[in-house]
Amino acid sequence: MRIPFDKLGGTCVFSSEWDEPAQKTYAQHFGETPAGDITQIDAADIPAHDILLAGFPCQPFSILGDKQGFEDTRGTLFFDIARILKRKQPNAFLLENVKQLRTHDKGRTFAIIQEHLSQLGYTTYHAVLNALDFGLPQKRERIFIVGFRAPIAFDFPRGPGTYKPLSAILESDARVAPSLFASEHIRSSRREKCKGEPFYPSIWHENKGGNISVLPFSCALRAGASYNYLLVNGVRRPSGRELLRLQGFPEDFHIVGGLMQLRKQIGNSVAIPVVHAIAENMLQALRQRKPMVRRVLPKRAACRDAIWF
Repeated sequence: MRIPFDKLGGTCVFSSEWDEPAQKTYAQHFGETPAGDITQIDAADIPAHDILLAGFPCQPFSILGDKQGFEDTRGTLFFDIARILKRKQPNAFLLENVKQLRTHDKGRTFAIIQEHLSQLGYTTYHAVLNALDFGLPQKRERIFIVGFRAPIAFDFPRGPGTYKPLSAILESDARVAPSLFASEHIRSSRREKCKGEPFYPSIWHENKGGNISVLPFSCALRAGASYNYLLVNGVRRPSGRELLRLQGFPEDFHIVGGLMQLRKQIGNSVAIPVVHAIAENMLQALRQRKPMVRRVLPKRAACRDAIWF
């Protein structure tokens, strides 16, 4: 999340990451080691800042997780974000999570989050955006929550609605490590389960039910996914550089550690072009500071809430 804001002229004054391998990757690229566990850091010790960026753990809310929400201790990390907002009162924030956050516990979890942010004095906006709409061949739908201390207008970007072809992302098989090629047993199993005639280039995705989809893009990269859930052309796992490209990382970006760490850190990251587009709109909204307009639905509409534009 830092990369787009750096490119747009921002200066990072504080960062927090408890995972040691991720700390090393961060230090390699940004020249500073993040502070550790945010739950152990006093908000008073965090420098004043204009915009807070945070991606709190998604496992408690993910369709692939246990969906325990705030009953899971990782889910309570949202309240660490809230205590920092309360103490430092930045002008704006950007939060990211899985799209299931909206519907978890029949919407009650998200309602709690919105209520806390409102009580802190923030005007918030949220939207689910897909990396496919912002130039990346990865179907990655994530919810983004934007907040401002002032009641100003904000619009989420829409993106061009197109994505790069896989040919612009994939490396040739000759340049890929032999260890990334799936066994003949796995490849045969994929071919047997594949419905219809496959096309190339493509990424073959195996879902939880064991069904195989042959797609012109990647499904969402996941930190804890099975080793072979994505196969390029049905024969090999994506290389590290291909995974980085699928998230929109610069070509000179490298992950510290082996393939397991690479898959974990990239899967836990964000689609950089999506964040860049949001950052541009946030900075524009802060510069223009247009007042938010409230439009109340007419009585005949089947909705009792106001809509904010």
